[in-house]
Amino acid sequence: MSQPRQARAIRTREKIIRAAAEVFDESGFAGASMNKIVRRAETTMGAMYFHFASKEEVAQTVMAEQASDMAFPAGEDGLQRMLDITLEVARQLRTNVLLRAGVRLAVEQGSFGMSDAAPYQLWSEMLRTQLVAAERRGELLPGVDIEEFAEIVVGAYTGTQLLSSIATGHADVYERVATLWRYMLPAVAAPEVIAGLDLGVADSARKGASLGS
Repeated sequence: MSQPRQARAIRTREKIIRAAAEVFDESGFAGASMNKIVRRAETTMGAMYFHFASKEEVAQTVMAEQASDMAFPAGEDGLQRMLDITLEVARQLRTNVLLRAGVRLAVEQGSFGMSDAAPYQLWSEMLRTQLVAAERRGELLPGVDIEEFAEIVVGAYTGTQLLSSIATGHADVYERVATLWRYMLPAVAAPEVIAGLDLGVADSARKGASLGS
């Protein structure tokens, strides 16, 4: 494939993924269709099937790439950065359609015959990285099982954002996540450590690092 054709194919694929995210976000998997996605992307069915064999494959791609266009707060790894990142995700759930659709599909996937833990593993690994750093910095209580706690947080966060989505369309998701942390932090950090953490809006100068940086 020539470079111009390759570049055009990449742009078409990106348009399809973005359109699919919008349709899945609005209608869920069951209410979406390849025709709806093609119309939203303003492309052809041939272009769709060049990139994706089925609606399930499109959905899996949206789930896998849900965080691909996100930027996360920078700063030193540890508990504060973990809070900043999770709160930034909460903020972006209000406006980032790819993230929101990917999260919705990850929750709904059992209803359309998929069982893909990769989206959850992505977030678990992100949290684990911050918790390992927090342990190294002496921010964690003795005996904290980092792997276990990371998975617990992902499960609790998933339920929290789902309840916010149902109740307010994610309008209060930031506040709900901040409340979640107020209850969960005492399980892993000493009171004097918690006193130095900020659950407010992260300073803009600390933003911009990509996932895993």
